[in-house]
Amino acid sequence: MGFQPGSHRTPVGRFRIAEKVGAGEASGTIFKSRVPIGQWQPEEVTEGDLILSRILWLEGLDAENLNTMDRYIYIHGTNQEGLLGKPASHGCIRLSKDDMVELFDKVEVGTEVVIHPQTQKRGKILFLDCDSTLSTIEGIDELARVRGPQVYEDVVALTHAAMNGELPISEVFSRRMDIIRPDREVCHAVAQRYLETIVTGAREFVSGMKEDGWLPVILSGGFAPLIQPLAKELGIDHVEAVPIHFHEDGSYAGYGDDYPTTRNLGKNEIIREWKAALLPEKTVMVGDGVSDLETKPDVDIFVAFIGVVNRPLVSVAAEYSSINLADIRQMV
Repeated sequence: MGFQPGSHRTPVGRFRIAEKVGAGEASGTIFKSRVPIGQWQPEEVTEGDLILSRILWLEGLDAENLNTMDRYIYIHGTNQEGLLGKPASHGCIRLSKDDMVELFDKVEVGTEVVIHPQTQKRGKILFLDCDSTLSTIEGIDELARVRGPQVYEDVVALTHAAMNGELPISEVFSRRMDIIRPDREVCHAVAQRYLETIVTGAREFVSGMKEDGWLPVILSGGFAPLIQPLAKELGIDHVEAVPIHFHEDGSYAGYGDDYPTTRNLGKNEIIREWKAALLPEKTVMVGDGVSDLETKPDVDIFVAFIGVVNRPLVSVAAEYSSINLADIRQMV
């Protein structure tokens, strides 16, 4: 649950149906930007969440959710019917493609809608740091490497200062990005480096935890465009990481400097949002840095992963520490 643009969170509270889209189209019609573009076939293997059959575009009526229309929050049909009841949308409310047609015919523009907060406890959430936890690199350092040896040396020093708790994360973040200013091409290259440096056993660890009923979420002070290909490779659907913005020509246009993980205790904010949304039975955080250790009060178990870097301040304060991801499955 949540109201932040770009967060893929579902707003809660009071709404009205502001617009109905798709009347007369066949069940399973695919919509893009609310325009029908074709017909989805159930036998097709399609990645991602398609908008199918009909759209009910919601307008927020409460102070917190007034940006709902601007966020394009709909009630719509989906091709991922096997995931209904799980947090898998981009913030929308989803139905089966046929149920969406039936609902569409029963309501009118102006009909009030209430989205209630989650009340039933369910599942377990596994929060995972990325850099030096799922991958052996620090993404920000790899971005700096392409700018030359001196820039790389300066940025690495700042990274270690932040991870060791010597400097505030917010101060380090802005200083590093002012130095590097990475463009889209550089980010793409570093994203590939993440795939080449996956920690030994990470695939098996994530797969095993999912089998045990855990929902994995990457929670990182790194950058979303760099981490998302790694997440896909590991079978992790949810990435909480810092956005990077580009101009049309691919040049650097800034980063999400207001994103929670750019500051100390920001990971705690995101964990509390997930806990409020899903009411999990258990939460675990696995990571190597001080920003990961900070989450300890907001999770049931904090595990220090020391298989890449061992930061004594972190490992000593953790309930558990491990050099192998596979061992963590037994600890939690």
